[in-house]
Amino acid sequence: MSTPTTRAIAAAAILGTVAAGAVATPAVAAPVAAPASASFLAPYYTELDLTGDDQVTEADLAVAADALGTVAGDADWADVSVIDLDADEKITVSDIAALSQRMIYDDGAFELLEASTLDMQAAMNAGVTTSVEITQEYIDRIAYYDRTVVDLADTGRALNSIITVSDVALAAAADADAERAASGMTSMLLGVPIAVKDNYNTVDMVTTGGCGCWNDNQTATDAFMVEGLRDAGAVILAKASLDEFAYGFASEFSSFEEPGSTLLVASPYNTARTAGGSSGGTGAAIAANLAGIGFGTDTGGSIRVPSSYNQLVGIRPTVGLASRDGIIPLALSQDTGGPMARSVLDAAVALDAVVGVDAADAVTASQAGLVPNSYTSYLDASSLDGARIGYVASMLGSNATTRRLWDASVAAMEAAGATVVEVTAPSGFSAVLGEGSGSTNEFRHDLAEYVSAHLSPAVAARTIPEIIETGSFVVSRQRTYETRAAVTEETYEAWAGPTGTHTTQLAAGKVLVHAMLDDLDLDALVYPSSNTYGTQSTNLRLSPNTGMPAVSVPMGQAIESDGTITGANVNLEFLGRDFSEGTLLGLTYAFEQAVDARVAPGLYGAIE
Repeated sequence: MSTPTTRAIAAAAILGTVAAGAVATPAVAAPVAAPASASFLAPYYTELDLTGDDQVTEADLAVAADALGTVAGDADWADVSVIDLDADEKITVSDIAALSQRMIYDDGAFELLEASTLDMQAAMNAGVTTSVEITQEYIDRIAYYDRTVVDLADTGRALNSIITVSDVALAAAADADAERAASGMTSMLLGVPIAVKDNYNTVDMVTTGGCGCWNDNQTATDAFMVEGLRDAGAVILAKASLDEFAYGFASEFSSFEEPGSTLLVASPYNTARTAGGSSGGTGAAIAANLAGIGFGTDTGGSIRVPSSYNQLVGIRPTVGLASRDGIIPLALSQDTGGPMARSVLDAAVALDAVVGVDAADAVTASQAGLVPNSYTSYLDASSLDGARIGYVASMLGSNATTRRLWDASVAAMEAAGATVVEVTAPSGFSAVLGEGSGSTNEFRHDLAEYVSAHLSPAVAARTIPEIIETGSFVVSRQRTYETRAAVTEETYEAWAGPTGTHTTQLAAGKVLVHAMLDDLDLDALVYPSSNTYGTQSTNLRLSPNTGMPAVSVPMGQAIESDGTITGANVNLEFLGRDFSEGTLLGLTYAFEQAVDARVAPGLYGAIE
């Protein structure tokens, strides 16, 4: 797999023809026209555009070739000076060769393992592979790996990360290939296979919520976020497993199992360990390269826990950035969906597709005017330079691995130009971290709304007591189900109503933490998302208890001398102001480039 700076037409081909006054362009599988607008690309791929379409294409190389020999002071210098990358005030062959490296085009060998969206697009643009081929390879990997125990020591279990594979994914991939042939790369997600947590509605796969009681829930519509992915040309490949109805962090589910039987999701790094939850299936599948990008949901940590356990980037967006309509709820006061990916770039690309105002989820009205054309525009490796990053010492804990990686991360951020400062938590901060999840008091009420709006008529179990009656659920959780069924409407209103205690505390938390950032001129607060296969105090509550966005990114693995779990990963979490996802993605991208912490799981290599 090539690196970003080599995804281009071969420099030799350019150098061999440019002296003749024209640039030879590579042969492609089908004509590829530039889209009218390409605002979905990171600055590296847009800043040298000469033709006004916000990306570098063969047309730009032709313009550059015509300008060969132009020097500063010439009449048309201003039109081409941007590509004078060696700053010698002359357009030379080396400038054109450097320009070619900004094309998303790679005709070298394509390797699916750890492939980013950029790798996929470059290879598909070059005709080296197709969406159909990529999709089929992921389907093959799911069939080969997901329900197979691959731990040779026989101490682990199967991944159990996928509940359903779409039987129309290959057709969707063929449609994406046809769109590319007709119109070029219209999106960074065009033809990219996506796995979504099985609480997102999909018209072509049942939505079980991880519960055997809902095996027949074929919805009539997609979730709003799924619609966005399809509109962007993504292939909805599979439904990922989860902790049943997103209740906890273990990722235990009963979908399509015999009544009373369940499966547990395993981490691909240590199959005797949990992948975390509740989006554990998404975490395991993306880490093991069973799909290109994944989506989870997060109420109290359910994106960030599996991201930390599985060395992924996880985004918990501002509540109000992405509609929850068509997603089985846990607690709508704190629920949000978001991407889980192997890189910050992939996470940013995925986030672009799912944002938007949706009348079916009123809270999304708050995003109006606050969403950029593309979050990829923030992906600059120098983003930490000049940034002010704050932390609260009590959030660091004492875990040996976490503290070692924290110290190294601070050093990396400071080396990249950031100022990292310890801040004193203001009065009321402990109350923000101490506020509980709404999953108990809100589940019954919010589930009823989903049932009314979306649940298939084929499903008989439409209330919590009816779910219990089926016997097809995680039976060890029966008491939890009963407790949630017993919550009265009066209790719900006192908790989550307009003046409820939870509603009031979440609003106060938002004000308090925004004031922390503003008063100290901070770009973000940072803290560990977890410890090794375990939580770190109540850190995960800061984002859901304020509604503010957080991005979790790998900072490294445990080593034997830590005395913890050798090889286990820990993530660093960046929290910012409402709708500051762009800023956070810039900071985490720069951090990712500096530390390069992700390691692919060794047990799930290429299929022989």
